[in-house]
Amino acid sequence: MLTLTDLVKHLDILLEPQAYKDYCPNGLQVEGRSQILRVATAVTASQNILDQAVAAGADALLVHHGYFWKNESQTVTGMKYRRLSTLIKNDISLLAYHLPLDAHSELGNNVELARILDWEISDGLEAGNPRSIGLVGTAKTDKTVGEIAARIHRELDREPLVIGDAAKEIRKIGWCSGAAQGFIEGAAEAGCDLYVSGEISENTVHAARELGIAYIAAGHHATERYGVLALGRWLQDQFGIEHLALDENNPV
Repeated sequence: MLTLTDLVKHLDILLEPQAYKDYCPNGLQVEGRSQILRVATAVTASQNILDQAVAAGADALLVHHGYFWKNESQTVTGMKYRRLSTLIKNDISLLAYHLPLDAHSELGNNVELARILDWEISDGLEAGNPRSIGLVGTAKTDKTVGEIAARIHRELDREPLVIGDAAKEIRKIGWCSGAAQGFIEGAAEAGCDLYVSGEISENTVHAARELGIAYIAAGHHATERYGVLALGRWLQDQFGIEHLALDENNPV
């Protein structure tokens, strides 16, 4: 049996949240029962996911998107009250790791994307930074924008939005999960022919065209499913606790 204290300690050692300047607190956000036998994982701690965790008898919920984001209201009312009361009434702990889980070199969202999409990592998008959030590399098999987009559709089960010529040959890819479309200029400066992220903004289209770089928006949720899954499997393998993978469809 694993205690909540030990769970938090092991995750903080593994993910090093203190090394990141983030938009939310990383680690334990809501304290629940002290003994952990069953951990559920999900991308976001939505009400639907909380209800799934309650129904599954989870002792703790581990997510990428938790609560208490920078600049959000500090009042506990409405949706926030309902979510927090669900956790507290059912004695379920909430743990959230945002940037540390995007960037982790073995279990992170971006490393997992490379594994799933058959890409070889060569460096960080911030060259030489071992904690670079984004990565750069090459596709081992797919060689054009269209081929890469087709693999993303197949493997992530979500049709991507493609900006650029599908027939364009790709030598170097930059990528970063989630809402990281703003890194497109950095990808172009790094010599990438293609940049892949989760979301797209109106200005991303103009940037891609003017910088001469193709862009694929593969879905915020779709690109961030895999870090928490890898982390849940790691916990199960390391400590013998049960891992429950929860999901809620999200088209964004």
